[in-house]
Amino acid sequence: MKIQDYIQVLKRRGWLIGLIAILTAGSALGFSLIQAPVYRSSVDIGIQAARTDWGLAQTVKILLDSYVTVMHTRPWAERVIEDLDLMLEPDVLLGDVIIASDSQNLTIQIDVDSNDGEQANRIAKRWAELLVQWRDSENQKQQKEDRVFAQILQEPTYRLLRPKWKINTAAGAVFGLLLGALAVIALEWFDAGIIRTPRALEEQTGLTVVGIIPPITPTKR
Repeated sequence: MKIQDYIQVLKRRGWLIGLIAILTAGSALGFSLIQAPVYRSSVDIGIQAARTDWGLAQTVKILLDSYVTVMHTRPWAERVIEDLDLMLEPDVLLGDVIIASDSQNLTIQIDVDSNDGEQANRIAKRWAELLVQWRDSENQKQQKEDRVFAQILQEPTYRLLRPKWKINTAAGAVFGLLLGALAVIALEWFDAGIIRTPRALEEQTGLTVVGIIPPITPTKR
């Protein structure tokens, strides 16, 4: 079959393609709606040195990763659970928390995933507050000019992380279109292989049809 033939086949059976696309899109939407929503709360913490000389700034950049390591530990999670009176296991909470540093901007970002957006905000904020308190405590052991401070840059906010029902529905529709097109082409190939008339048989085999066995019809007794 030529490309033009495929196009004609797709046009002729476009209703079937559309039907399959609607079914797959609807299934994707339904699956998205029955999923429990997961929200992500994010908060940024700025890390600032007491003085602005180049050497201390480079030291702070190196320390950022160590701060992330200290924050993402079981004792830290236990402290958050205790302070907020959460019904969670420390390891479970740690699995819902992502902490990353940005050495370019000297910031640390905390992301918390939860089925409750407000709870995610509380966890993220408390996690950040513990970093601020820890730095204040460590600074008491340092000379004033060598201190490194942590500051919460803004209140944590949450957003829907999943399910992305719009994206899922669109992906389902696209998948349905592709599946429908393949189904239509497969049906066309199947139909093309069926010999329906004596003339079609002669054209395909090059032989002459000399007789046809008529269909048997049941007789009444």
